[in-house]
Amino acid sequence: MDTIIVRETAGAIHSEVPDESVKLLRLYEHLTGLGVDAEFRATMPALLVHRPDVGLPLWVFVGYGGAYYSWQSAEKRHPVSDAAGAALVLADYISGRVF
Repeated sequence: MDTIIVRETAGAIHSEVPDESVKLLRLYEHLTGLGVDAEFRATMPALLVHRPDVGLPLWVFVGYGGAYYSWQSAEKRHPVSDAAGAALVLADYISGRVF
């Protein structure tokens, strides 16, 4: 598992965030912008996406060599190059509108 490295250089703090985490943070920002309740887990590079009604939350990972966001046991996926589109697909998925 990748880790986030924080370094202090001449009074400034710099962090080196793994590419996977950057992709998940980008998706997180789009999801929360849509009003979706999501949590970023830096210790386990994944997003925990809560459903708006009763139901188990959804874990979203970066998979397929870093090319796709994946969820539902990797049965569902969306290209990481389209974080905004992935957020819309996930919002529909957790609301039960798309299966």
